[in-house]
Parts: sequence; C-alpha cells; structure tokens
Amino acid sequence: MVEDKAKIGIIGGSGMYDPELFTECETVKIATPYGLPSAPIVVGTFVGKRVAFLPRHGHGHTLPPHKVPYRANIWAMKELGVKRIISPCAVGSLKDELAPKHFVIPDQFIDFSKSRDYTFFDGGRTYHVSLADPFCKELRQVCIEAAKSLKLKVHGTGTYLCIEGPRFSTRAESRMYRQFADIIAMTGGPEIALAREAEICYASVAMVTDYDVYADKPVDAREVEETMASNIKNVQALLKKIIPKIPDKRECECKDALKFAGL
Repeated sequence: MVEDKAKIGIIGGSGMYDPELFTECETVKIATPYGLPSAPIVVGTFVGKRVAFLPRHGHGHTLPPHKVPYRANIWAMKELGVKRIISPCAVGSLKDELAPKHFVIPDQFIDFSKSRDYTFFDGGRTYHVSLADPFCKELRQVCIEAAKSLKLKVHGTGTYLCIEGPRFSTRAESRMYRQFADIIAMTGGPEIALAREAEICYASVAMVTDYDVYADKPVDAREVEETMASNIKNVQALLKKIIPKIPDKRECECKDALKFAGL
C-alpha cells in the first residue's frame, strides 16, 4: 500500500487537468496486479485539498474506451488512499430536454459494454456487490448543489448507458437505447462497478456534448470536442465548488460495500 496521498480522486479526460489549478504537485507511478494505469497519477493541492488526477485515456488521448485499463486505474486510486472519485465525462443526450452544455448527475446506470474486465474477483473468494444505487448518494448531492450554486443547467437524476465504442451508435441502436436511458457514453462500465468493489464512492459529472443519432443530425467526434472545449471552464468551476464541500467523514453505503457481499 502506497502511503495515503489523497482522499479525493478525479478520473477524466486530459482536458480536465489544468496545471495552473494545482499546487505542490507530484507525479506518482504505481504498478498494480492489473498492469499500469492509463498514465502516471498527478497528486496536487486543489482548492485546499489533496487530489489525485488520472487522465482516463492517457496523455494525448491515446487509449480508446475499450482499451482503458479500468482495473489498474481503480486499484491505483485505492493504493493512493482515495475514498471518493469524481468523474467528469462527455456524454451524448438520448432525451430532447437534455441539451448540449447541460450537466447531468446520473443516479442509475446500464452497462452495454461487451469485452472488458468487470470485476476484481476473478477467483478465490466470490463477492456479489450490490449496485442497486450505483452512484454514491452523498457525493451526488454535493455535485448537484454545487452546480445549482453556479446556476448551471443541471439535471439531478438520469440513467447513464455505456456502450462498447469506439464507434458511435446506429440510428436503430440509439432509438432502442433512448427507451431505457437518458445519456450515453463509453467509459462508465466497468469503472463504476469496480469503484464500488473497492469501496470507493463514485459520482459522474456528465456534460452533454451532443444529441445522439436518434436525432436528425449524426454526431461526429469534432462536434463533441468543440462542445467540450467551449464548456471546460464550467467543468473546472464546478470541480472547484465540489471539492471543498466533500465531507471528511463518509456516511454512505459505499464504504461497506463488501461487508455482506462475500460468499
């Protein structure tokens, strides 16, 4: 176990990290039983708290969604002492009322990914962790209140559907997905479940970048990137509000996820 260096972790795109926002930084390299994480983790002081930042897709966005080492990433965060993870992410909208540049703090999750490593428990003792409420209720509430205080357009509930990627959906797939979910992206699974297995609180701060292809105009990667870039200051402002409001003591169920899960 690496000496506890940060209790709060941020896993997001490389564009989420601004060196000017962090002070007293150090770069930590951690080898895990599942290989190396996506990149060395930057630990620094951010609005008065020690925070560990990990670019999910690696520096320069070199890792596609299905190749992200999710188990190594969560394991490395756990090794650093992280108890809560905030995941800023870009998502497509499956509902007309969720417009580009809106924020969604999802409370539910559907995993349609296909070929990833979904658990830490591949052998030996078996654990069946409950994901009835996959996102930490306590951390979600902090995110919602922070977004409202900034007068951002925020939706406090929503179902996040994860697809395999890296391709976007067909129109038929998109029409099917929107019957069950509100937003769609490619990286929530299995990251959300692995965080729960590690007894780490997890919340997504999802920024809508586009309407999925059920709409008239097919989405393209350039549109996603342009919307994300135009809204990055709001994401950073939101993180500045969220981080100081996170209580030191956890009162949620996440911290005891394994207590009654083992067989």
